[in-house]
Amino acid sequence: MKRKLVLEDGTIFVGEAFGSEVDSIGEVVFHTGMAGYQEVISDPSNYGQIITFSYPLIGNYGINRDDFESIQPVIKGVVVKEASEFPSNWRSNMSLDEFLKLKNIPGIAGIDTRMLTRLIRDKGTLKGAICGSEEDTDAILSQLRFDNHSHNAVKKVSVTKPFPSPGRGNSVVVMDFGVKHGILRELTERGCDIKVVPYHTSAEEIISLKPDGVLLSNGPGNPQDIQEVCEIIKEIQQHFPLFGIGLGHQLFALANGCKIEKMVSGHRGSSYPVKELESGKIIFTSQNHGYEVVESSIDSEVLTITHKALNGGSIEGIKHNQFPAFSLQYEPEASPGSEDGKKAFDQFLKIMNEQNGRVEQHAKTY
Repeated sequence: MKRKLVLEDGTIFVGEAFGSEVDSIGEVVFHTGMAGYQEVISDPSNYGQIITFSYPLIGNYGINRDDFESIQPVIKGVVVKEASEFPSNWRSNMSLDEFLKLKNIPGIAGIDTRMLTRLIRDKGTLKGAICGSEEDTDAILSQLRFDNHSHNAVKKVSVTKPFPSPGRGNSVVVMDFGVKHGILRELTERGCDIKVVPYHTSAEEIISLKPDGVLLSNGPGNPQDIQEVCEIIKEIQQHFPLFGIGLGHQLFALANGCKIEKMVSGHRGSSYPVKELESGKIIFTSQNHGYEVVESSIDSEVLTITHKALNGGSIEGIKHNQFPAFSLQYEPEASPGSEDGKKAFDQFLKIMNEQNGRVEQHAKTY
């Protein structure tokens, strides 16, 4: 069955339908990773997006039970050059097509994803619609003009009630802006006692939990949509070690006087080189962000830049000069991607132990 992808600039791609038969509207972005499509599809940070995979063959190792970053994907569609119909992997439970049907997510295959990727790279992310080939294009373009799919994205993916993931080590409160399972997994492997709380949990309530540290999770959308969280961060960074990731990094920067701006096409992939400024080392990172901290807005008396991207120069890490607080724009949990950044969790653990006078425990070496 034929299906088309209509972009807000009027560009139309016609391809073959797979996955669910529903129509959808979302922000069309591209991901450059060669593997890890299951993690990308299930990442809450991708709320409201139609994901274009630039690698030409997607789905060749199927879908398994272990690599989910959330139980219920929140993307609006999948665009590929070729979707593998017969996956081959000992862990595979179902094909990509079967999974997308199960989760009611439409897909389109057989289009020129290189052309689409270059279009997005040059023009920036565009709103788009996946629909039947016979749908009226003018009507679709009208819908795209008035669609506001990404507004209040965090409110739609954050938990509504706190929940624990018990451990015997450091107590960590995770503020959930759209947390990935990979982050919780890294904390669990280090013995942490985790309490996941809604994104708008008050500073007073977090303080009452008496954590050893607070983690600001990844998440979707524009951090300026939830400016109210900045006042919470300002308060808790004075009481506990703090670690921000992705959207959490941007919110930490906002709370400390920085500005945030939307990138042209964003960074979405699994091998972005980042320089650690203190050591001079280069690490390869997984990234998924469409916004960045404006470097000129950083007050050097308050924050120090710790990491910068070699591709484009975006700010990939900062730390507070007064409080034991730091953040990273890239995804240190490596779900998917390079494991170079996982040492950041050990750094967070070390800071918590130092603040509480404990010997280092459960640290991992990479």
